[in-house]
Amino acid sequence: MGVLEVLDPVAPARAGGWKVDVSRGERNGRVSSEWFNRPDDERYLSLDDLWANVKGRSERSRSRVVQTADIRVEAARDNPERLHLMLPKAREPVAPTHWAFGQLASIVGAPASYLRQLPAPLAGINLQYGLTNHRAEQVKTFETEDGRTELRAVTGPDYGRIHDHELVEAVQRIAGNGTGDTRWKVPGVLDWSTGVYNPDVEISRDTTTLYASDRDVFLFLVDDHNPIEAGRLPDGSPDLYFRGFYCWNSEVGAKTLGMASFYLRAVCQNRNLWGVEEFQEIKIRHSKYAASRFAHEAAPALTRFANSSPLGFVNGIKAARQQIVARDDEDREDFLRRRGFSKAESGKIIEKVLMEEGRPPESIFDFVQGITRLARDKTQQDARLDMEGRAKKLLDRVG
Repeated sequence: MGVLEVLDPVAPARAGGWKVDVSRGERNGRVSSEWFNRPDDERYLSLDDLWANVKGRSERSRSRVVQTADIRVEAARDNPERLHLMLPKAREPVAPTHWAFGQLASIVGAPASYLRQLPAPLAGINLQYGLTNHRAEQVKTFETEDGRTELRAVTGPDYGRIHDHELVEAVQRIAGNGTGDTRWKVPGVLDWSTGVYNPDVEISRDTTTLYASDRDVFLFLVDDHNPIEAGRLPDGSPDLYFRGFYCWNSEVGAKTLGMASFYLRAVCQNRNLWGVEEFQEIKIRHSKYAASRFAHEAAPALTRFANSSPLGFVNGIKAARQQIVARDDEDREDFLRRRGFSKAESGKIIEKVLMEEGRPPESIFDFVQGITRLARDKTQQDARLDMEGRAKKLLDRVG
């Protein structure tokens, strides 16, 4: 059995962090995409602040099932841009958000983009007709009061809502405030000039990875004070990894609930994840029993990953390094060609490993790294994902 070595933060390889090799593994841009697209008012500096926002919003909300034929669309002729809905037994009309308007249009089979171009009275006539003649007869509304009552979501009657604060609470149980009071925290930053990953970076609106908007939440945390050694690099230095996970949800139906766990080597300033290995993902659609699946499947899976030993991952990497599958050029090309790579691709994979390692590939791990590096050169996303998938499948077959 392989020996597990978890390095403590008291003895970093270099002042200010650990030397890492981000040329290995995969690059994951999901967190970076969130980081680029979030305005300041959607960025939070702690899980407590994030929870307070989404919890307060939930407490001011109500959900109910109504007959579509009982919904009345109101539009004032003196304000052609304003449209309201009068729901059954409601004292005041509600204003649909941009997202809810699109859901409502979709439910009645009307093109939302076209209706938004019409004056409100004309759009209202079309919506009213669709609601009155809607075959499903019922919808579930989600209304939030914040100065005025907004209609934040309109879904089918069996929509299984998982509130955003429920996901945040599940993360808080393992990560505390997300600022370093537990092992799990907002990530540090990779210094590209030195190759050193520094876990101790001030959490600001520029660096945070805790996000929430009026339609979703997204959280990314790492255990980057406790690097894991899984073998050695060509220069004899340790090949270090950190554990990480991100999760997301939309209580208004904009996306599924999901969680992804993985090992990674670094996070750069743009919040790209580098050197990712063992990526695993769970998604839960907001169907009728979604809340039960979250409670009994997703939340426990997150806790298991947070508290689990990385021994299986470390031993898998070591086994891949030790499993020699090719000892000469003919073996190498034959190994790759039998796995669906063309002659040109095989040559490039071998060349990638030779350039990075200073020797041709021999082990499963060598070939996986070469395939992954070649995938990064692909300009088309489908081609890149296909090659990354083949690399992961090869690693999964070890043993």
